[in-house]
Amino acid sequence: MRRTLSLALALAFAAAATAIPGVSTAADPMQPDTVRWGPCSEKPTSSRLECATLEVPLDYRDPDGRQIEIAISRLASEKPAQRRGVLLTNPGGPGITGLGYPVALAGSGLPRQVLDSYDLIGFDPRGVGRSAPVTCELTPEQQARGNLAPYAHTAADVAREAGNARTIAEQCATSPTASMLPHTTTANTARDLDRIRAALGEPKLSYLGASYGSYLGAVYTTMFPERSDRIVLDSNLGPGGYDVTAMRMLARGMEDRFPDFAAFAAAHPEYGLGTTPEQVTAKFFDLAERLEAKPVQGYDGTLFRGITFDRLYSDANMPLLAEMWQALDTDRPPPPNPPMVNFENFMAARFNVICGDSRWPGTVREYQRNVAVDRPKYPMLGGSAASIGPCAFWPDERVEPPVQIGDRGPSNVLMVQNERDPGTPLAGAEELRRAFGERARMVTADHGGHGVYPFGPNTCANDAVTAFLTAGQRPSQDLACAAEPGE
Repeated sequence: MRRTLSLALALAFAAAATAIPGVSTAADPMQPDTVRWGPCSEKPTSSRLECATLEVPLDYRDPDGRQIEIAISRLASEKPAQRRGVLLTNPGGPGITGLGYPVALAGSGLPRQVLDSYDLIGFDPRGVGRSAPVTCELTPEQQARGNLAPYAHTAADVAREAGNARTIAEQCATSPTASMLPHTTTANTARDLDRIRAALGEPKLSYLGASYGSYLGAVYTTMFPERSDRIVLDSNLGPGGYDVTAMRMLARGMEDRFPDFAAFAAAHPEYGLGTTPEQVTAKFFDLAERLEAKPVQGYDGTLFRGITFDRLYSDANMPLLAEMWQALDTDRPPPPNPPMVNFENFMAARFNVICGDSRWPGTVREYQRNVAVDRPKYPMLGGSAASIGPCAFWPDERVEPPVQIGDRGPSNVLMVQNERDPGTPLAGAEELRRAFGERARMVTADHGGHGVYPFGPNTCANDAVTAFLTAGQRPSQDLACAAEPGE
């Protein structure tokens, strides 16, 4: 995605309860809490947020070898008598820092009974922020290109982009942090989570993860089913994680979600974008074509498509999106986009994880075929989401195969999902639900946008998650929550 897209550790090795190739099974290293908490240096923060670091093996096959530091945070329960354990949290990504996420959750409406029931634990995943950050030494120009390939209209467009993708992959493979490449994976981050649990002296952990964090949680509870307590997965990727299928599915997610914005803009004729959803949709393609021919204020067609996609993540962004369209339509400067802190590390960590977790198609011709399928099927974003990226040229070395999400383990997973989610479409969530079988239940909300709990307005879905986290009450079957007044 483009720069503006949001899109939010030293103990003996505890191997997965489900054996992973190349890693031996060992006993649980849990011991009394030995973490040394202290003030957090990162801002903004809460006066109650504490921070610490833990050492973990870079390569879990060599637990006594090179160690890296993982930064963690804690927002402790203020009701020790009501505390039932720890709630590990992850805001998504990959590539996003999570140290401040407990404070963000508390400030965004996480119910008091949840805050009282758990110590909220945040962390920067390996490779990110304060946890052994990786780099691909991306230039400002490469960072400005972002994570979505330029929109490809033809096979020649894909071939032209292949050179840029190969260059980035080579930079990552030869960067000062290249030794981390084979080990910056979701499976190893899940092992880091279990080190956090053990270091905190907890027999089990509960978990709340959104977007990519849904896949991290799915991998953790697959690898460590008996150490998983209550697992909440919000805005779910499919069982393959952020693989080529998930990348292509972004185009479907935009098509699922865009009608909500079209209806909003049509209901607000003051923006001049059309008085019917059909007219607003036509305006999208008109602006994309015009900006491809002649960029305005630095906006080309790809950036226009990418920022539109990004702002579909939240209903609160729709006025800002309409203002952007209006400005571009009338050749005026659009509202500024807030810069993302340390965008180079975000992009580098993202490439490390998504390219290292699974194998992507390795020939230009395969991406040309994908674009030929997706561009007419999902014309708003298909030419970008299906096109080629650095993962096509990633080093062949893989420490282990991807974790296979399945139905073995306790029935302790609750999935929650908006029906019209652009970033993690419902279709992918349904695939993950099928993979979990009886391990999971899924709550769907008739709502658009990315992220349900606790940020979303659907009380039916939010109440279901709160009941599960606080009382262990999970729906007996999958639950569909209707749209509520004001949504």
